[in-house]
Amino acid sequence: MQNKMKRIIIQILILTIALSAFASDKVPKKTISLAGEWKFALDEKDIGNSEKWYKKSFTERVTLPGSLQEQGKGFDVTMNTPWTGDTGHSATDPKFAKYRVSGNIKVPYWLNPDKHYVGVAWYQKSIEIPAGWENRPVEIQFERTHWETTLYLDGEKVGDKNALQTPHRYVLNSLKKGIHIITLRVDNRVNIDVGKNAHSVSDHTQSNWNGLIGKMSITAKTSMYIDDIQLYPDIESKSVKIEATVKGSAKKPTLRFYATFNGRKVGKEIKLAINPQTNKAEGVMLFGEDIKLWSEFTPNVYQMHSTLETSDGADSRSIDFGFRNFKTKGMMFEINGLTTFLRGTLECCIFPYTGYPAMDKRYWEKIYSTCKDYGLNHVRFHSWCPPKAAFQVADSMGIYLMVECGGWANIGDGNPQDEWFKEEGDRILKEYGNHPSFCMLAYGNEPNGKNQVKYLSELVDYWQKKDNRRLYTGGAGWPYVENADFNAWYDTRISGGLDNALNTGLPRTDFDHRAPLMKVKTPMIGHEIGQYCVYPNFKEIAKYTGVLKAKNFEIFRETLQESGLADMSEKFLYASGKLQAICYKADIEAALRTPGQAGFQLLDLHDFPGQGSALVGVLDAFWDSKGYIYGEEYRTFCNQVVPIVRFPKLILTNEETLDAKLQVAYYAEKPMTNAGLSWKIETREGKEIKNGRFTADLPQGGLCDVGVIKASFPQIDKPTQLKVTVQVDNTPYHNSWNIWVYPAKQSSISKMPHIAHTMDNVTLEKLQNGENVLLLAKGNIAFPKECEIKVAFSPIFWNTAWSGNQPPHTLGIYCEANHPALKSFPNDGYSDYQWRDLTIGSDAIVMKDFPKEFRPIIYLIDDWFQNRKLGLLFETKVGKGKLLVCSSDLESDLNTRLSAKQFKQSILEYMASDSFQPKDEIDLNVVKGLFK
Repeated sequence: MQNKMKRIIIQILILTIALSAFASDKVPKKTISLAGEWKFALDEKDIGNSEKWYKKSFTERVTLPGSLQEQGKGFDVTMNTPWTGDTGHSATDPKFAKYRVSGNIKVPYWLNPDKHYVGVAWYQKSIEIPAGWENRPVEIQFERTHWETTLYLDGEKVGDKNALQTPHRYVLNSLKKGIHIITLRVDNRVNIDVGKNAHSVSDHTQSNWNGLIGKMSITAKTSMYIDDIQLYPDIESKSVKIEATVKGSAKKPTLRFYATFNGRKVGKEIKLAINPQTNKAEGVMLFGEDIKLWSEFTPNVYQMHSTLETSDGADSRSIDFGFRNFKTKGMMFEINGLTTFLRGTLECCIFPYTGYPAMDKRYWEKIYSTCKDYGLNHVRFHSWCPPKAAFQVADSMGIYLMVECGGWANIGDGNPQDEWFKEEGDRILKEYGNHPSFCMLAYGNEPNGKNQVKYLSELVDYWQKKDNRRLYTGGAGWPYVENADFNAWYDTRISGGLDNALNTGLPRTDFDHRAPLMKVKTPMIGHEIGQYCVYPNFKEIAKYTGVLKAKNFEIFRETLQESGLADMSEKFLYASGKLQAICYKADIEAALRTPGQAGFQLLDLHDFPGQGSALVGVLDAFWDSKGYIYGEEYRTFCNQVVPIVRFPKLILTNEETLDAKLQVAYYAEKPMTNAGLSWKIETREGKEIKNGRFTADLPQGGLCDVGVIKASFPQIDKPTQLKVTVQVDNTPYHNSWNIWVYPAKQSSISKMPHIAHTMDNVTLEKLQNGENVLLLAKGNIAFPKECEIKVAFSPIFWNTAWSGNQPPHTLGIYCEANHPALKSFPNDGYSDYQWRDLTIGSDAIVMKDFPKEFRPIIYLIDDWFQNRKLGLLFETKVGKGKLLVCSSDLESDLNTRLSAKQFKQSILEYMASDSFQPKDEIDLNVVKGLFK
């Protein structure tokens, strides 16, 4: 009996499975992917419309999603390639003439694609409409295109779209079962003038690609379907206001909503009535007492699930959202009542592998996790808007995003882009507005136009009335817009040039930006701070295995080889990188110690490979470390809690007293009471010579005064480099600074050299007689015909190719730290503040006529576009004598310029010692040729 029952049960199961399989064959899929092989044709002359290509069949093949360029379609790069973006002087600069020859085309100012195409391309695919899709709306979606599209079905035009940063969706009606041909015209010309350098379109970063990326699908809809849902969470009432819009028509539709958190149902499920006149529905969902807030500290993400039930099926949608209140309070930002300081970087659409934005979550996880590792909580998308995946990952990781409508343009003068930016803003708000990470919106970057203020003020007013879930501003950088919720401003940064805070006065850390903030009434974010350059990493070239190649780096490597300095590239990278990190630390700390400053946006945490090759990142274009600073160290000065010491001077004599104010920039989630702060001063060898401790309350959200660090150093009788470290006890937060203490009374030199200023007859006679000569050449060095080389402490700002050769023109110094000439000048082989007095205003010694194997004692690291051998200090034999040449100022105001005084002492001691034995003998005419 039992066996008979088992056989019956098995037979029933088999019959059930068979019937289920049969039934599934009869039920059509709701969504069909359009990814895969497509036919295509280039239409470089834009004749496809007039010749009705939409009725033709194409023969070439590409795979979508993807771009034409990554599949080898388009044209080889030539000197006539129609780049999207300013090209600088690459077409005329004689230095790069050999890279403008057919077969050796290399553009020095941005990453180079193998293929390039700007114009119209046609894409075509056969689709099969299954039974059951008849007489219902069918939606075709292309998640991101570049740029304008026109869709044809079976040779008939469906419509066109010109959204640049949101999906293109087309709805087809009354399709018949069977095979249909869809043909898509894609035009990546800049038909709307968003600005040819805007990162939404420019070759400088992502490249101006042609194609379709992200999700591509065709979906059968119900007779009435969901068009849009916008959610407005309210923390105070613990509720969410729902605004839904539907399309189509149906009898007695039912629209239901329920919410989940971590997969668990929360809140009260609701059913909304649809207004038949407007096709809209509104309602409020209550969540009770226990809601989880979203912020950088607690990135809690909810899901709202909606279902529209009709007689012919159901349309469903799930939306991520969060409970958060991101607003301003006075001159600062608040998140859920907590004051936050925006520590941000730009993302300029830099994707070297593909030449277009990452559309999946994986790469965005790398970007944001790296940002957090380096202490950041904010990302600004410079003149573009990222795809959905970027918002989703930022939601999950607690990153505050500033999105832009794609512009770097002339605005406000009644041109088509004025209306387009408004429409694009509407599209962005509709598509991504529910994401809690979407905290700020701007038109774009640094606008032009005589009516820009009026236009932006009206645009901000429009956004503020339309959607209160985020903050709005006009343009990043300028202009100041009074009704904006905040402004991003260039006055709250150290900036470039020769007269910034890093190059004037004494080396110190007590300056800030409070003066410009007194002129304004809105929160101010430091606009594009940093921009400190570093020498190229030539090992990085091998990483460019995708669409874009680092041929610019290849040029720089070749010119370095031609200068005989190929062996110095890694040393130059490391030394210039350490200086870059010092300058970023100075800029970030200045922002943190400025009362009322609301944040900063770096340009950039990673390299910007375009606009002349702006190597401004401590990370490369792939978000990887270059090897001279890592997140653990960077977070000491860029974090939610940062100890700040206001040093009035970093270089002292042993007769002076250190007297420095200790503060803490405190933006952690919870305040600390009776916090212990320990400080110590130790030698480079780790020997502690001073210490102390304070106790202070650290309230949330601001700059806290703690106490004054006082120390004197009478026991130090030789030049000493010290490190001052401050630790917030029992936390990971600490910070440190190098200071230098030199003896006030220097020892006498037993055997002084002859000191000269040029190679005159007296100097030559001294050398011929076998004497030692110190030639202080400052002011007498002859510069190359092409330019005078301006030297400062801070390195090149952005890059010389793009900034009109703006000074400074060098990247700091490199030397062998233990060279005997530097025995009494403690250093690490790269620029730190003790080198400031030696580099500012010094003359670069150009050694192009020296033997290639000759090496100076101290290099000035040249601009990578020039790659000249530059020196600050070198030695040579001349006849019977020995010559040491220095191009720093070692004579003026030495009682104030303590480093210059100590450096002079060190080289005089060296010249008086038996260690002064130059190995090389340079032709006397070469040496004389250095001077005016």
